[in-house]
Amino acid sequence: MGIRVFLLLLLFFCTSYPTFSLHEDQVGLMDWHQQYIGKVKHAVFHTQKAARKRVIVSTEENVVASLDLRHGEIFWRHVLGPNDVIDQIDIALGKYVITLSSGGSVVRAWNLPDGQMVWESTLLGSKSSRPLLLIPKNLKVDKDDVIFVYGNGFIYAVASIDGEFIWKKELASEGIDVQQLILPEGSDTIYAVGLLGSSRFDVYQLDVKSGELLKHNSMFFPAGFSGDLSFVSEGMAMAVDFTETVLVSVLFRDGQISFHKTHVSQLIPGFSGPAVTLPSKIPGTFILKTGSSVHFIKVINEGKLIVVGQVGHTDAVSDALSLPEDQQGFALVQQGDGKIFLTVKLGDDWTTNLIDDTVQMDHQRGLVHKVFLNTYVRTDRSNGFRVLIVMEDHSLLLLQQGEIVWSREDGLASIIDVKASELPVEKDGVSVAKVEHNLFEWLKGHLLKLKGTLMIATPDDVVAIQKIRLQSSEKSKMTRDRNGFRKLLIVLTRSGKVFALHTGDGRIVWSLLLKSLRKSETCENPRGVSLHQWQDPHHHALDENPSVLVVGRCGQGLDSAGVFSIVDTYTGKESYHVGPTHSIAHVIPLPFTDSREQRLHLLLDANRQGHLYPRTAEALGIFQHDLGNVYWYSAETDNGVLRGHGVQKNCVLEVADDYCFGTRDLWSIVFPSESEKIAATATTSSNEVVHTQAKVTADQEVMYKYISKNLLFLATVSPKAVGPIGSVTPDESSLVVYVIDTVTGRILHRMTHHGSQGPVNAVFSENWIVYHYFNLRAHRYEMSVIEIYDQARAENKDVLKLVFGAHNLTSPITAYSRPEVFTKSQSYFFTHSLKTIAVTLTAKGITSKQILLGTIGDQVLALDKRFLDPRRTVNPTQAEKEEGIIPLTDSIPIIPQSYVTHALKVESLRGIVTVPAKLESTTLVFAYGVDLFFTRLAPSRTYDSLTEDFSYALLLLTIVGLIVAIFVTWVWSEKKDLQDKWR
Repeated sequence: MGIRVFLLLLLFFCTSYPTFSLHEDQVGLMDWHQQYIGKVKHAVFHTQKAARKRVIVSTEENVVASLDLRHGEIFWRHVLGPNDVIDQIDIALGKYVITLSSGGSVVRAWNLPDGQMVWESTLLGSKSSRPLLLIPKNLKVDKDDVIFVYGNGFIYAVASIDGEFIWKKELASEGIDVQQLILPEGSDTIYAVGLLGSSRFDVYQLDVKSGELLKHNSMFFPAGFSGDLSFVSEGMAMAVDFTETVLVSVLFRDGQISFHKTHVSQLIPGFSGPAVTLPSKIPGTFILKTGSSVHFIKVINEGKLIVVGQVGHTDAVSDALSLPEDQQGFALVQQGDGKIFLTVKLGDDWTTNLIDDTVQMDHQRGLVHKVFLNTYVRTDRSNGFRVLIVMEDHSLLLLQQGEIVWSREDGLASIIDVKASELPVEKDGVSVAKVEHNLFEWLKGHLLKLKGTLMIATPDDVVAIQKIRLQSSEKSKMTRDRNGFRKLLIVLTRSGKVFALHTGDGRIVWSLLLKSLRKSETCENPRGVSLHQWQDPHHHALDENPSVLVVGRCGQGLDSAGVFSIVDTYTGKESYHVGPTHSIAHVIPLPFTDSREQRLHLLLDANRQGHLYPRTAEALGIFQHDLGNVYWYSAETDNGVLRGHGVQKNCVLEVADDYCFGTRDLWSIVFPSESEKIAATATTSSNEVVHTQAKVTADQEVMYKYISKNLLFLATVSPKAVGPIGSVTPDESSLVVYVIDTVTGRILHRMTHHGSQGPVNAVFSENWIVYHYFNLRAHRYEMSVIEIYDQARAENKDVLKLVFGAHNLTSPITAYSRPEVFTKSQSYFFTHSLKTIAVTLTAKGITSKQILLGTIGDQVLALDKRFLDPRRTVNPTQAEKEEGIIPLTDSIPIIPQSYVTHALKVESLRGIVTVPAKLESTTLVFAYGVDLFFTRLAPSRTYDSLTEDFSYALLLLTIVGLIVAIFVTWVWSEKKDLQDKWR
């Protein structure tokens, strides 16, 4: 009877287990996915109908998207190719979004409600020209609503319903730069206006129905024009002459062209500098920039100019917006004292302000870059205004009624570099709740939870409750955890802003717009370059905060002035910054730290001089002690030269600098330019941990891995094969791979893949390299693996030599001794094209490796390294099977469950970063592009811990049930024994 009760209880618990399990819901527990669009450059509002209010935007990340005007959420989004830059967007027929891209070569129509592409047309032409898009209202040609597109030197009339060409006309055969398409209301003639060179003004008149050239007028302006034309009306344009001191009014009505000149000094007293017209679409008004001021100049009486307003050059102006009673309005945004001053003015009355609002703005967002204005009707039938603002940090905000309705941190769509940082240690006696929440938030949270329990919570309350639960969950705390899952991801964006993202839920902990990466008089074109770990304290974990080094340049070239900052990763404060200073061509993090655990860095300038940081006497002493052990390499892709460098004595300068060191060339490898061109390089990660150097095979043989931080993988391709796949024949193309020691320049391994070409993506880990390329002969992608082993240690397995001390395990290792290495390699077919490739890293290097592949479909695929084992055979022995060797196949299988990103996509995937956790079985993976994705991986499963979805309640119930069953069966057994004795 006791056994029966035990089996019944066990069966009950087994059948009740699914109630504690998660299947599809597990997706999202350990990962998060965020969608962005990038910096907005065009915006068109669609608010006419009673349906959802939305704004259509295009961005610098080649994204066209539809955003909800109420909350800023994405209705739909399309990410075009990296070379398919969006030039202009507009809305046609109230239901199609028209985009012009690729320099005026491709025009597309997207369905406004759901974003489905309706049609696509390609504009052919041999000459590049300025892309222009004009969508007239209620204009039909042969019963089709028509749109006009200018691209590649042709003007096209395109049917908006299906994208068919109605007619086309070449205009740029003589090299004319057409700058504007003008269609007067109710007219059957379209005007194409532009310049030939810098002195001839041209006007083409074409029939809108047939494209026939009706008239062509041109007129020379002897003084010449500087810059682009600014169109103030349908028959007038403004320009600045070649001296940039005279304004020229150009009238081109009724086929007649005339010029009127006005000196800028007559309008602006004290004018001395150059004048430049800024693009604007305010009817009858143009914008003139002189020095540090921007002037609004109104054109009246056929060329008479009047200055109606003046603002600072940092202010932003929107395009004109049509208002009732045939009026035009525009928005003017000014900044000062951490506030935004928003003014909406009438185009013909500068003194009248329709609205005048002041909004408090976070100074970390920087300056206003773009403004887009929209109107709506209030309940009292008056006009209200909403303003879409693009900030310097690429964030997007909607202002309405003097408040920020919503904001989007779209600067995260342009991440340049990523570093991981630990969170602070939780101190004893301090409640984390007191640090993270104040009393009001605590009471508000309990009130919301009470409303949820009583089922009287509104939908907004439910969202707030879910947010509070997420923030109070274990994975969202702002302290370290024992497994090392909670960290900060420090990311640097193209806007020069640094963000700290929490790995638990992806929220922004802090953000900082760096002063050193903002445009200034001394740094006209700043750009971020990289992030480096500056200070990572261990012994002083409670006294010092970790920090990162942010490196940037003041231009595109390597010889541009350099800037850098040191940022505290806990507080997000800039503790130190330098610049503009010497150029920064390369940054070498050195394996040395000072007493404060600051890592030493050697910053190389364009003159090959090294500058040591931090500039302290202690750091200088540490560096000089190991001066002879600092080596690095440089690859000159254009010249096909690989060089090795070392450090020598101090620089010879006019002013002595103890922290500046000269460099010397140690070796060089020149690849023949007629047969090889450098395509890709790869090195091992500086923080990778190798658990063991020995590898024991199935037949008890020991192979020693050749481990060296100085190894470099380099791939070259034939010069003809540098182009796209298929541009050359297999006989004309070859791929050559090298393994090179960067200290001596010695080539350890060389292999040629005939009939193959790039692009080449490679990853180097421990003693093996995996690289991906295209095989022209097989018409398929391939992945190859190279494993490098140390032949010099092959005799160490002799026990007698070990006993008598004749082994070389303790002999010193130097890069200058000729290594005895041998390699094993194998190639496999692979079905996907790749964008990037990475490898998992763990704390001790014990866990097996997974190769993370960023596919062309913007997903991340985790591939077990065993599939790329060069020792795979068709018929492995039983011992090899027990070792884990998979039978050899010609291609690598793709298992759907191996997609790390599940069914999600990381649009425009650019990089994959792996960070070890404290738990040896787990690694953290962060993929970034326009979107962000984070997850945790366990390549060998969580062999050293219980999973988070483990049911402790079920375990407790099982133990209690077993104890009860044992007690009950013991009582029944005692009773049964007593009954048997009485018989």
